[in-house]
Amino acid sequence: MFPLVRLWLLLLFLHTLTLAALARRGRRNVLFIMADDLRPSLGCYGDSVVKSPNIDQLASKSQVFLNTYAQQALCAPSRASMLTSRRPDTTRVYDFNSYWRDQSGNYTTLPQYFKSSGYFTASVGKIFHPGISSNFSDDYPYSWSIPAYHPPSFHYEKKKLCKGEDGKLHVNLLCAVNVTEQPGGTLPDLESTEEAVRLLKSWANNDAPFFLAVGFHKPHIPFRIPQEYLSLYPIENMTLAPDPNVPEFLPPVAYNPWTDIRGRDDVQKLNVSFPYGPIPKDFQLRIRQHYFAAVSYMDAQVGRLLSSLDALGLADDTMVVFTSDHGWSLGEHGEWAKFSNFNVATQVPLMFYVPGITIPRDQLGESTFPFIDILTQPKYSFKNDNVRRNVVELVDVFPTVASMAGLRAPEHCADVSFQEELCTEGANLAHTFRRRERGKDEEAIAYSQYPRPADTPQVNSDVPDLKDIKVMGYSLRSWDYRYTLWLGYNPKTFQVNVTDVHAGELYMLADDPGEDKNVYSDLEQSVVIKKLSTLPRTVTLQKRMKLQLLYLTAGMKMNRGKA
Repeated sequence: MFPLVRLWLLLLFLHTLTLAALARRGRRNVLFIMADDLRPSLGCYGDSVVKSPNIDQLASKSQVFLNTYAQQALCAPSRASMLTSRRPDTTRVYDFNSYWRDQSGNYTTLPQYFKSSGYFTASVGKIFHPGISSNFSDDYPYSWSIPAYHPPSFHYEKKKLCKGEDGKLHVNLLCAVNVTEQPGGTLPDLESTEEAVRLLKSWANNDAPFFLAVGFHKPHIPFRIPQEYLSLYPIENMTLAPDPNVPEFLPPVAYNPWTDIRGRDDVQKLNVSFPYGPIPKDFQLRIRQHYFAAVSYMDAQVGRLLSSLDALGLADDTMVVFTSDHGWSLGEHGEWAKFSNFNVATQVPLMFYVPGITIPRDQLGESTFPFIDILTQPKYSFKNDNVRRNVVELVDVFPTVASMAGLRAPEHCADVSFQEELCTEGANLAHTFRRRERGKDEEAIAYSQYPRPADTPQVNSDVPDLKDIKVMGYSLRSWDYRYTLWLGYNPKTFQVNVTDVHAGELYMLADDPGEDKNVYSDLEQSVVIKKLSTLPRTVTLQKRMKLQLLYLTAGMKMNRGKA
């Protein structure tokens, strides 16, 4: 009898292993690619200047979200928010010096969720912001199966390696280089690509599913990039931003004085006045040239990574997600860098390649992502038909990735969820892969925010420490409007005073897509606040602002009708 029992237990064990192996094969691997400071300046987003063939190729086989917005236009807060699917007011990460697990709650991250579901998770390059905001470990071992990889050459990113007009080395903003002359003969994103490819090769014949996150450092400043990419953008072809001046009715609290750029050696030589500048026009053109060249350089690394995924036979079983942490101003509104609530600072690319869904199964097995070297292959063309135009947010990424990979998406959070380790404050966008949009969704809203230390631009306005935050700018972006309120904020209690309005912005995007004509009225706002004063205290700020916007715009429509 005992031999029969042992045989039965052995068969049961083998059956369990078989089911587990089948379950693993049924799940999609995930390649999660993130750029740094990348606005949607890509061919697949309609930019006619930028050359991004490899990302455009990915977009042609993906579902592309055309209106995606970050929750804060700063690296650490945005990445913590996206990867936990919780807004900055929940993570309480507004600067570089706060770690959400210590500051707010032990919230589960996207890679941690996959790790707990049996995936091997690995981080290459910049995924979490390094340092205090990820516990000096990129949230290892919570989020990753192995310690995160950081390219050794990044150590030199802020060193004197940029050759100036005087022939000497400087810490410049503009830093196109001969790669062979750089320390180690390489650059950070080149090293990250090599490490990511090495990991893919090691997993090529492994049944266990993987979640590989690859974070490229470009186009983040400094623009330390291979000099040959500048040839793609002749300076004589560069143009200024369409709205290079500070808008007349822009509240001073809304302006970011781009202090990180001012600190670079080549910008300091310009003696630009604080806080509004402006930067000389010829230098503005060169900044734009270098940013676009940095995008093309980053695009080439994405191409090398995807072509390796393809060559290893993994493209048929791997979902690819491509996005960025936030955008970057290129002279619009007289501003540079991120640090604001404008579209150019908060809007990001977002696309999902899902084999068998965004590309038909009968096309699987073919060459999916052949590498395109833009330096030698200047002509290319891709169609981008599978797009979604309605507004979405980066907090939507976590539940959507989980769902599309075959896992159960986290439940939606309650209005107050500080004690909940796993839930989402975003929306699961999986349903958008199953049906086409029927038109614009006026109810779809993206919420962003940005802290300030004062009502006027200060030297620490761009990145105030938590203790110095006095005002929080809450911004609502719908299909037709951008509405922003700058409200009093107490960093000791993490409380916002909804009645302490320091300034406001309202842009009618149909007539003003560049957000240059602020039509906000203090008088109209006071009337609206009075109307909504009876709302219960439990009503969230987001819901209050949405109701305020409805009242404000309804009044404007009535006035237009009378005119």
